[in-house]
Amino acid sequence: MTHLVTHDDPEGFLHAYLDGELDPINTLALEARLARDPRLAAELARLETLQRMIRESLPREAPPAALRARIESAVGVGRRREFSWRALAAAVAVAAVVAGGSGALLTGATATELVRREVVGGHIRAVKAGRPVDVASADGRVVQPWFEGRHSAAPHVVDLATAGFPLLGARLDVVNETAVPTLVYRDGTHLISVTTVPVAAGAALAPVHSRLGGYNVTRWIENGDCYWVVSDVAVDDLDRFTRAFRTVDDG
Repeated sequence: MTHLVTHDDPEGFLHAYLDGELDPINTLALEARLARDPRLAAELARLETLQRMIRESLPREAPPAALRARIESAVGVGRRREFSWRALAAAVAVAAVVAGGSGALLTGATATELVRREVVGGHIRAVKAGRPVDVASADGRVVQPWFEGRHSAAPHVVDLATAGFPLLGARLDVVNETAVPTLVYRDGTHLISVTTVPVAAGAALAPVHSRLGGYNVTRWIENGDCYWVVSDVAVDDLDRFTRAFRTVDDG
């Protein structure tokens, strides 16, 4: 049975959350707790800093080929997997219990996780394709009108050049089969995507951090929109960008 984040032990889920290993239900529950618990949010920030320091001090080394071969042999990689009705029955039972007891929560959590994956996927595709923007300009007066006729509502283009994040341009991404606007900024040689996804309802949400596929992700909700910021920059740099973006936007 799925073990849900509780008010008694939310810290036990922080490591899995940072590694992108938390299931959708617990991801949503933990993010809600982080938004209203400054102490828990501070602990998450401390773990993010510690994780980054470890990565910088102890870079990963590829395992020897012989070791990998032994591990694959031990776990049966490459062997034909037998279908297991018992495993299928267990999976169906878990899904039934979760859906029956937490239908609304399951729907919301799944939707949030799907959006996160599609937003990160859009960033990766744009960067890997070598064409991160559809319209290239550092001038918001050029970028914002470009969305007219392409999207129902143009995003508010924030000028962050003085904060060290010059605007590169913008593009259209697709989330849940719907076109959404994405602004693209630079941080040195790194790119930062800001995708705006409208939300049907819900209170404002303070910035929440996560990781997916090696990318740092920050999201928050305000004025009926959910902002998703994706980049491979360090967490501290993404925090700095988020603060600058929200400060200028609020101004």
